[in-house]
Amino acid sequence: MPVIVHKKLPAINFLKQENIFLLAKSKKKKYSSQLKILFLNLMFKKIDTENQIIRLLSNSSLFIDLSLLAVNDSQSLNYISTHHINRYYSHLEQINNNYYDGLIITGAPLGLINFTDIRYWKEFVKIIHWAREHVNSILSICWSVQAVLNILYKIPKKVNQSKLLGIFKHKILLKNNYLIQGFDDYFFVPHSRYSDFSLDFIKNYTDLNIISFSNKAGVYLFTSQKNKYIFITGHPEYDVLTINEEYLNDLKNKSKLTKLPYNYYPLNNPKLKPKINWRSHGNLLFLNWLNYLFYQKKYIYINKF
Repeated sequence: MPVIVHKKLPAINFLKQENIFLLAKSKKKKYSSQLKILFLNLMFKKIDTENQIIRLLSNSSLFIDLSLLAVNDSQSLNYISTHHINRYYSHLEQINNNYYDGLIITGAPLGLINFTDIRYWKEFVKIIHWAREHVNSILSICWSVQAVLNILYKIPKKVNQSKLLGIFKHKILLKNNYLIQGFDDYFFVPHSRYSDFSLDFIKNYTDLNIISFSNKAGVYLFTSQKNKYIFITGHPEYDVLTINEEYLNDLKNKSKLTKLPYNYYPLNNPKLKPKINWRSHGNLLFLNWLNYLFYQKKYIYINKF
């Protein structure tokens, strides 16, 4: 079914080329199989990230009413981004009294910055506390995983000495979890982060359910005991060339921590175009999450975290 978005959002025309059709928001039309999803987009390339997330949401048989949320960080935006946010995004004070079935929080290129040094950190903390009472399920990706763990569990920031970048193989530990229904025993996921999520650390210092992990990349998918919070340390939403763009940008900035992306380029040759081997996993992961949200909404009383 279509994702319901602002009638002039650029994703409408872009995703139409992939036979993904979006519906324009309308106050008059309501659908029985509809979920309200809030999307907090922290990435600099707003439109690219919108396209990636909407693509994953579009594979459900449900109608997804998608609302976009932004933090106040005008210093990091150019004119085009500012215009885009002002036109299509809301801020917390505008939706403060609303309730949502799900919240998706993206990563952000802030892995080497202390939380309290981030310009919008106080606002981000406020959003997370607001979501506890206003959202049934919060799905965090990459950097936001580490940030949410710090806010809710007081887990300190752990940083690798080098950037984890590439495509990594994962295995399933908790096979009866709804999020991995239909998964193969092993699957691949892109990672791009400095943060460290070791298996022993998550096991020994939290009560979180570890669903899958990678021998090289650490814990990938884990949840709180009541599935209120879902943590995804990788990037199942990435396009085939997203890692290539990040790698070239790191080279341009002459980062001393830059390494050739792991298991990404054919023959480890950056001149050869990578092959995507994670899209089916990403689609199924989001599909399982959306189906679970709808099942909760229709049949189950939502226990708070």
